[in-house]
Amino acid sequence: MFTAVGVRLVELQFEGAPAAAAQGLDQRLEHQTLYASRGSILDRNGAIMVHSVEARTVFADPTLIEDPAGAAARLAPLLGRPVSELLPLLEPHNQPNSTKPQSYEVLAQGVRIETGDAVRALNLKGIGVDRADRRDVLSQDVAANLIGFTGEDGGLVGLEARFDDLLAGKNGLRTYEVGRGDQLDKEIPGGYHKTVPARNGSTLQLTIDRDLQYEVQRILTAKMQQVKAIFGSATVIDVKTGEVVAQASWPTYDAANPLASRPQDRGDVASNELVDPGSVHKAIVLAGALEEGVITPDSTVTVAPTIKVADKTYEDTHPFPSGTKITMPGLMAYSSNVGTIKISQQLGAENLYKYQRLFGLGQPTGISIPGEASGVARPPSEWQGSDFGSIPIGNGVSVTPLQMTAAYAAIANDGVWIQPHLVKNIIGPDGKVQPAVAAASHRVISAEHAAQLRQIMEPVTTAPGATARSAAIAGYRVAGKTGTGRYYATNGYGKGEVASFIGMAPAESPRYVIGVFAYTPGGNGGVVCGPAFKDMMSFALKHFGVAPSGEKPPTFVATR
Repeated sequence: MFTAVGVRLVELQFEGAPAAAAQGLDQRLEHQTLYASRGSILDRNGAIMVHSVEARTVFADPTLIEDPAGAAARLAPLLGRPVSELLPLLEPHNQPNSTKPQSYEVLAQGVRIETGDAVRALNLKGIGVDRADRRDVLSQDVAANLIGFTGEDGGLVGLEARFDDLLAGKNGLRTYEVGRGDQLDKEIPGGYHKTVPARNGSTLQLTIDRDLQYEVQRILTAKMQQVKAIFGSATVIDVKTGEVVAQASWPTYDAANPLASRPQDRGDVASNELVDPGSVHKAIVLAGALEEGVITPDSTVTVAPTIKVADKTYEDTHPFPSGTKITMPGLMAYSSNVGTIKISQQLGAENLYKYQRLFGLGQPTGISIPGEASGVARPPSEWQGSDFGSIPIGNGVSVTPLQMTAAYAAIANDGVWIQPHLVKNIIGPDGKVQPAVAAASHRVISAEHAAQLRQIMEPVTTAPGATARSAAIAGYRVAGKTGTGRYYATNGYGKGEVASFIGMAPAESPRYVIGVFAYTPGGNGGVVCGPAFKDMMSFALKHFGVAPSGEKPPTFVATR
């Protein structure tokens, strides 16, 4: 019996040995985080707009600090923070809404490596230094409303947030065995060792041209300040590719110091804000009418100073006598509400709605900016009364400035709508370049009708007394349209007006479309949208080496 018991004891000892050994090993293992570096954000030419540099985070465990006042006095000059700010973080205190003591407080983030080394050299008990990346925003406010910024846990706003998983990468882990006794906390040569490497983040290459973006922002800022605008936007699209080569917002902010700005200054106006398009919507009516055979470039429509639809009377700002036969170029040059409504009545509500959808209204473009609005393009089954007069002239429909600019880009691109996009390439941590997913596209109208519509819109910038003579560019043919609408706020329409001009150049074979929008409480934004377009487009054409127009625009008559 005793022999049997002895054998069983030996068995139990051997059975427990592996578990005990594993437990002992676990107690001797140290873990070291291998930090991944966040990917950069580049412009289309490879210029760095945002990148990460190695930095340090200085932190404290107040439960271990023996002399809080002394520690604060020694840390203050290194961290650039007054003692009065540091001392409450270093003195013993509880966690928020808890009776548990606080054991971790961040004293400074993103400090230089040398600063971290200097703090470590103080050898203050309870003060630690950890590796961390600092996001350096070389472009400051350039494209800030697109790019956004990061926080301690990653991207918070803009493209930094939208592509956080791609940019952030993944930290690695190094696990190794340390000794005890004289070899306390020192790695044992030949001991247990395992490394899971960090995977650095990928780099995002945008379609934005940094130099053009800077100039577009500069012009927009000056013009918006001139009219005391509440907000404004400008979008530049390469019509052949759908690439957004510049997109500016007013107000803007310095992404290198985002917390100094107001939250409402950080959004992307072109994709986030909803407005009534006003008369820039008339191009959609005429596009559909051309495509459906309702009109030709030589058509006329008989107008009067006003027209009544249901219980509402609509008038023209450039009225013609009753019985006047206005041409299609004349209709656009003088922005006739009466003529547009009459053509829309021939086109029909169902067809108008069809072309609204084909041109991208009532649905997000998918440009990858957080917070993009869809807008509202209601089906005719939901129209009633004066909607049949208001919607054709761009009231009672809500759009983003980006949606309308992309619609005009389709007219410029021989009738093909291409999804506007901001990402050109994704560059992996190994340097391999992967083009972004191809932009969606579809035909809206024929190339022939798109070319005819461009000619119809040219007099908007050339005709005597036309609505956008201030948008004309010497040496280049320009086609476009002005608009005046309202701001579509969450609780109804806001006060004032949203003015706009969307144009393309060279009109005979467009390369770029630019849409400029301005929301002003006094309704005077129209005086700057045309000139802003002119300055922006002039720079873009020169910057990209686009040759001047080889021939003059065709002549036209406003009435017959």
